[in-house]
Amino acid sequence: MLLATDLDGTLLAGHPEYRQRLYQLITAHPDIRLAFVTGRGLEVVLPILSDPTIPVPDFIICDVGATLVDGRSRQPVQPLQAEIDARWPGERAVAEAMATFPALVRQEVPQQRRCSYFCAADAIGPDLLAAVDALGCDLLHSADRYLDVLPRGVNKGSTLAALVAHLGLDRDQVLVAGDTLNDLSMYEAGFIGVCVGESEPALLDATRDRARVLHAEHTGCGGILEAIAHFGFLGPGGVEAELRAMKAPGKSELVMVYHRLPYEESTVDGRIVRRQPSSPNGIIPTLLSFFGDGRKGSWVAWSIHDAGQAPPFETHTPVAPDRYPGLVAARVALSKDEVDTFYKRFSKEAFWPTLHTFWERAVFREDDWAVFLTVNRRFAERTAMEAAEGAVVWIHDYNLWMVPAYLRELRPDLRIAFFHHTYFPSADVFNVLPWRRDIVGSLLQCDYIGFHIPRQAENFVDVARGVAPLKVLETRACAPRYLTYGCAVGLDEVTTAIEVHGRRIGLGAHPVGLDLGRVQAVLETPAAAARMAALRSELAGVRVILSVERLDYTKGTLEKILAFERLLDAHPELTGKVALLAVCVPAAKEMTVYDELQNRIEQAVGSVNGRFARVGWTPVQFFFRALPFEEVVAWYAMADVMWITPLRDGLNLVAKEYVATQGLTDGHGVLVLSEFAGAAAELHGALLTNPHDLDDLTAKLYLGIAMKRAEAEARLRELFDVVRHNDVARWGQDFLDAVQAMQPSAAGTP
Repeated sequence: MLLATDLDGTLLAGHPEYRQRLYQLITAHPDIRLAFVTGRGLEVVLPILSDPTIPVPDFIICDVGATLVDGRSRQPVQPLQAEIDARWPGERAVAEAMATFPALVRQEVPQQRRCSYFCAADAIGPDLLAAVDALGCDLLHSADRYLDVLPRGVNKGSTLAALVAHLGLDRDQVLVAGDTLNDLSMYEAGFIGVCVGESEPALLDATRDRARVLHAEHTGCGGILEAIAHFGFLGPGGVEAELRAMKAPGKSELVMVYHRLPYEESTVDGRIVRRQPSSPNGIIPTLLSFFGDGRKGSWVAWSIHDAGQAPPFETHTPVAPDRYPGLVAARVALSKDEVDTFYKRFSKEAFWPTLHTFWERAVFREDDWAVFLTVNRRFAERTAMEAAEGAVVWIHDYNLWMVPAYLRELRPDLRIAFFHHTYFPSADVFNVLPWRRDIVGSLLQCDYIGFHIPRQAENFVDVARGVAPLKVLETRACAPRYLTYGCAVGLDEVTTAIEVHGRRIGLGAHPVGLDLGRVQAVLETPAAAARMAALRSELAGVRVILSVERLDYTKGTLEKILAFERLLDAHPELTGKVALLAVCVPAAKEMTVYDELQNRIEQAVGSVNGRFARVGWTPVQFFFRALPFEEVVAWYAMADVMWITPLRDGLNLVAKEYVATQGLTDGHGVLVLSEFAGAAAELHGALLTNPHDLDDLTAKLYLGIAMKRAEAEARLRELFDVVRHNDVARWGQDFLDAVQAMQPSAAGTP
């Protein structure tokens, strides 16, 4: 069947439960095709298409029938659109002719192949009718105030009839739905129809004697479902036989949806062996802590599984029954190829560069996007099975952007929260993504979205404005916690609540904190004390500049080496007195995108050392490998200057690790930090630098080296106070408190 429906008051209206049921039915049933038939212009329809809970139409008839496009490609349906175009005299000719009638006020809305006005019924006289007729056009007046000048013979009904004939459909397999007199032409075209509950009285009067038009009791989607059952479109079983069976809710009150498990897996002698994570990720222990009171919960994450190999896949595995008795890991089985595509290739080649404003490096592949959608749907399906009625679901980062869209469709009762760990760029950058409408539409299904800093939250608001009509409900001053005008990512006021498609969505800045206990535990070990003593001996008389980062073009490593070379050129007195210790953690071997960058960095290091090295002194000591966290902490304690220069970064926890180490050891090290790192907005006391300006990089590094001890100690006290107070436990609790404070939307509907 083809469901041809008006939007306002019809497909977008009705009780939330009926809307959910109808949307599910259209999405799931292979034989239902959908056409939007609306008086709106195409540009006004586009925001609706960004809402993933609303089914994507096969066709869009808009501008009161004057525009006909394919619902997915949004390209004109030919030759039907060309035939309509041939009847239209042009916007300028119509506007000039109508300008002689002062009672007509042009509507300031998108419109094509029509001219729309506000006009009272008593203003429509013979002269106006004659002028419209002379243009070869028709006049349509509705709701006693709207007047449209349209190509002759063109209206919703005529364009729908032409489309049905063009597709070769049986007219008895078409159901039209509307609620105002503007929709009358669809019924006059002879199709089976429904006037949904609370339709305009004039439409009800005009269709009262039509045997094939049902006047439904229920409003909006409820009325459409009523008509599908009444006319027997889906056979004797009706709607109930065709709707997907909804699984019973799970038992988890809190569901973490994360790309990695809270433990590490390896296969030993054909068996899966699980162990505690080896990397110093403070976020995972913090997230686990919310289950420490025995709360029922699930941790949804992927696990590589080869269906052709033993052992059989276990969906549910224990995490740590002694510490978290109510928590299970709910594993999503992915093949190695799916992981390589979804995580290691697509996310890093398409999304990562775009998010960090390096869009020219991005590679967009439609096949990879299809895999991304498949993986995200699996995450959503597993989450839907785990969550209890009304549970909180906490989704993490851009790898899982599309989970909210699928999850809201499956479980409208859930309270969905999303934390964006990666930098979120401005609209002109984000909009480069071919799938931006899908992504933002998915995120707008959340009840709460968190970012590291206010600037990133405000960037999201700007991006969302370009996708759907948006109303700002609440704002908040950023000071005193965050810098306002003092850095590149500062902001004076941030949006904290918006309304989109009738849904309230909370927004917040939540910079991830540090687990100071982990740093303290390392410092108290004999091995750390021995390593620090050894470093003191090795580096005696040398000011140590430390750099620790992953190999990535966003980190500014190459710019840093070039700036250090300038420093030695400009200050020959530093020869033999300073050393740059650069730790660069290599990327996974599958990520070949970084090979060229690695070569350029190594060449730059070789150039600096070749020019300036002396016997017993190497200016740049470059470590292209991962170092144990215990050793890195010892280096933090010994470094006089921590030099962190990302060209763009969501936050940067390395800066906080250095501050924590210096603070816990009563140090007086100087943090020289890129003003384009998210942490720059939070870390009062850092010496900020612009990594895009080599002169500034060089100058600020010199200031850090030459800074008097009293100033360095004062800056560190301020920094340590921020890091100690806003630790990772506070981050997690503040975020969850903000989610809990949100009033859930009505069944999560748009």
